[in-house]
Amino acid sequence: MQRRTFLTLCAVGGTAASGGLLWNALRDDPLADRPVRPPSPASVASVPAGYSRSYAQIIEAAKQEGVLSIYSATDAREVAALLADFRSLYPGISVEYADLNSTEIYSRFIAEVAAREGTADFLWSSAMDLQIKLVNDGYAQAYASPEKPALPDSAVWKNEAYGTTAEPIVFAYNKRLMPAGDVPHSHAELTALLQRKPDFYRDKITSYNPEKSGVGFLYITQDAQVTGDTWDFVRALGPTAPKLYTSTGAMMERVVSGESLLAFNMIGSYALERSSKDPSVGVILPNDYTLVMSRIALIPADARHPNAAKLFLDFLLSKRGQEHLRARHMRSIRSDVAAPEGVDEIPQDTREIRVGPALLANLDQETRLRFLRRWRDTLGAKGAA
Repeated sequence: MQRRTFLTLCAVGGTAASGGLLWNALRDDPLADRPVRPPSPASVASVPAGYSRSYAQIIEAAKQEGVLSIYSATDAREVAALLADFRSLYPGISVEYADLNSTEIYSRFIAEVAAREGTADFLWSSAMDLQIKLVNDGYAQAYASPEKPALPDSAVWKNEAYGTTAEPIVFAYNKRLMPAGDVPHSHAELTALLQRKPDFYRDKITSYNPEKSGVGFLYITQDAQVTGDTWDFVRALGPTAPKLYTSTGAMMERVVSGESLLAFNMIGSYALERSSKDPSVGVILPNDYTLVMSRIALIPADARHPNAAKLFLDFLLSKRGQEHLRARHMRSIRSDVAAPEGVDEIPQDTREIRVGPALLANLDQETRLRFLRRWRDTLGAKGAA
């Protein structure tokens, strides 16, 4: 799927009477030297049910900011309804949504912070390890979302990183062209299949490129942590000359067209969404273990519009926001939102990738280079796409 920038503009509103009161809740705001108006009646009326009345102060400040810039690895079309609903709640805030791959988000953000040219107000990425690295390196600000009590403890780290989904990592395959007897239901079966029929599956397997994709690196390193048999899989994968990409969309298009018969380590929400519309796409949740990842959200420490970012984080984590993600087959992090169709029965042996510092281990430069060297050596020169 081609990456692009999706820009949505709204009229900047906010006409309440100005005032000179500096609200206590905004003392750490980078715009704190700007006088903040008392909450207007409209802001007070906009406070979500169950929130403190003081939340109106954040709404008012967000209206004054008027803009929210988001860098996200979630395809813009997958969140179009989510963004539209957010705009309907807060019409005075323009939303700029940049749809980037996970590595681009990290690299672009770091470069912009270093250049002091301003950057996004909100980072949302499925490259969990890179997001946690940003938090660990001091690039995020703490914010205790009012939605936090509805989340599992494992989804929040230091009030700076929030897991927003719980999505399985799956196999996707072409049901028309892949022999039914070949369809693997576990990682072990996939390894055995490739060992048995390397010529048949030559050029017919696709996956993320862990050297160029942050999520690709995350998923294959998590596989290797779950079982050492992952290296047997990589060894079996090499002779098939897999096609490696940086986005799920590119892999899915190959599977749909029949250029590839099977995609390994696909993000389940995208595969299930495509499967719901195209009966030729099959989805397998491996029954030996299924990785479960979360898209992590954070608010940068230097966000120029931190209050608008807080509003969006709270909306994203709310039941209303999570229902929008569920509608696009992204499984909710909340227990009070039903699972999307197709993921009601996740295998019992799930391996949740937890939000926290354990994700940093493989990002140590020497460890990362050692892993990628082993990947290349095991895959062999013929595996490069």
